[in-house]
Amino acid sequence: MMNEGPLDTIVVSSDIERRRHLAGILTQQGSDPICVSSLRECQEVLGNRRARLVFCDEHVADGSYKDLLAAYRLSDRKPRLVVTSLLADWELFKEAMRRGAFDVIAAPCRPTDVEWMLIQADREERLTGSRIPQPASRHELARAASL
Repeated sequence: MMNEGPLDTIVVSSDIERRRHLAGILTQQGSDPICVSSLRECQEVLGNRRARLVFCDEHVADGSYKDLLAAYRLSDRKPRLVVTSLLADWELFKEAMRRGAFDVIAAPCRPTDVEWMLIQADREERLTGSRIPQPASRHELARAASL
C-alpha cells in the first residue's frame, strides 16, 4: 500500500453489521472511515498511514484490542484506540485505559458516544498540537484542481 496520507478513522470489527452501523454513524459525523475485519488488516493500513481514531471491538477474529495496543506500545504512530464492547463494564474500562486506550464505549455504538469520541480527539489534538490533517473535501479538491 502506498502512503496516501493520514486517515480520519478506522473501524475494526469481525461483525459486518457492527462495522456498517459504526461506519454509518461516522459518515453522518463527516468522517470517511475505512472498515476492516481483523487486526492484521488494521495493521496493514496503519503500516504506512496514521489515523485520527481507531474504533476496535474488544475481540476480533485474530485477537483483541490489547494486541493492537501492544503492537504500537513504543511507536510514535500509536493510534488513538477506542474500544467497543458488548459488555463494557468498569473493569474493562480500567484495563483498557491502563493499556493505553483512548476510551471504551458500548457496542452497538450510539451516535452520541461516537460524536463524543470525535470531540475528545479534536480537543486532545488542539491541546497537544498532534493534529492529524483531515482529508480534503470534494469541494476543496475541485477548487484546488481549478487553480
